[in-house]
Amino acid sequence: MRQFIRAAALAATLSFAPFAAQAPASPALPGPLTAAAAPVSAHVVRAAAPARETRDPTLAPGQAKADFYVWLARSSENRARAEAFRAYLTAQELDHVVPVWQLLRTSSSWRQCAADRFEVAPRAKWDHIAATLRFVRDEVVPEIGPVEALSAYRNESLNACSDGAPQSAHRHFFALDLAPVSEAVGRPQMIREVCAAHARDGRAYNAGLGFYSGLRFHVDSNGFRKWGPDGRGASSPCVTGIA
Repeated sequence: MRQFIRAAALAATLSFAPFAAQAPASPALPGPLTAAAAPVSAHVVRAAAPARETRDPTLAPGQAKADFYVWLARSSENRARAEAFRAYLTAQELDHVVPVWQLLRTSSSWRQCAADRFEVAPRAKWDHIAATLRFVRDEVVPEIGPVEALSAYRNESLNACSDGAPQSAHRHFFALDLAPVSEAVGRPQMIREVCAAHARDGRAYNAGLGFYSGLRFHVDSNGFRKWGPDGRGASSPCVTGIA
């Protein structure tokens, strides 16, 4: 129990907008865990939590906030790596772009691939995600509001098992799969606003932009380009205008 509470205290430091003001998802969590998150800044309050934990149905079971507490509690190594990553993002002033714990989500296929549901990428790759987060902070969030990170780093074996592209930007922690938090943002608006931001400033951030079905979209900082659900540039909704 003591180990679990220590992990929850660290989890609170990794929990920023949009979920910083939210109690842990599982009612089974001990009482002391529920008081760890406040107070929050005005910026965080504006990025309030949605009515449910995620709007995107493609988020795999086992990657919710309560599951993150369990993962943290499992080993001191997990806690140390997560805290080091949080400290790095804080130093870069990037710890409030999305909740830090969400940046440790791996793949929706983690269970089928017998992989871990959360993983801290190797330190040498952290600068990659920092560049991507700057694009999200400066260009994406101002257009569609707060976003949730659904998938981030995938190690080589998980990427291959989950049918990721052999050269996927997730392998080197350049990439995030995101979804808008606001219930008011639908797919047509999401595509319109994010495509406009990418066309305007994406080259300066070396930003890649891809769209899947529903509300899920991909951003990275591994090359200025865009693509649609079939992986081709010509099928990008930014090109076709079809949401």
